[in-house]
Amino acid sequence: MKQAKVISETEMKRLLNVISASRYAERNRFIVSLSFFGGLRVGEISTLLVGDLFDANGGVKDQIRLKAQNTKANEARAVFVNNKLRKEAEIYLQSLNQPIMPENPLFLTQKRKAFTANTMCQLFTELYSKAGIDGASSHSGRRWFITRMAHSGISAKVIMTLAGHKHLSTTQRYIDVNDEMLKQAVEIL
Repeated sequence: MKQAKVISETEMKRLLNVISASRYAERNRFIVSLSFFGGLRVGEISTLLVGDLFDANGGVKDQIRLKAQNTKANEARAVFVNNKLRKEAEIYLQSLNQPIMPENPLFLTQKRKAFTANTMCQLFTELYSKAGIDGASSHSGRRWFITRMAHSGISAKVIMTLAGHKHLSTTQRYIDVNDEMLKQAVEIL
């Protein structure tokens, strides 16, 4: 099975430009950010509720607690909210311009219905297509997240835990290697 493409910095800029020009820019940017900067799967993103991310006062929580029934491994896990995710969450909340209802879905489609994993996959496909990025899918952000941590020297055990994987071999399959990375590696010597 072919793996989702890990997009480059140039492609990321193109994707963000396409999103900025889209009708639901704040929503779409936050969805993509959860994939790239949180490592979430679309099935996890689509099940998020407002209360999973925001407290009653509209503050962004430090962690997103994924319920077991909403994860692929059927095990609860914490997703830590970094500064980039926090900023995107705050922008998205402002765009909603409505009271915090913790039990409501975090993301709604244009028909004002909760996203399903399938409709969210379609959104990713549409955004990548408009950005002219071939080979990318809804899983590209998750692979980018894992690859970036691995190439930043983060412990494999930490990456595995953040990704919600049970086996290190699963995490290793996500890590992308390209010629530029190989060249930099041998230059260290």
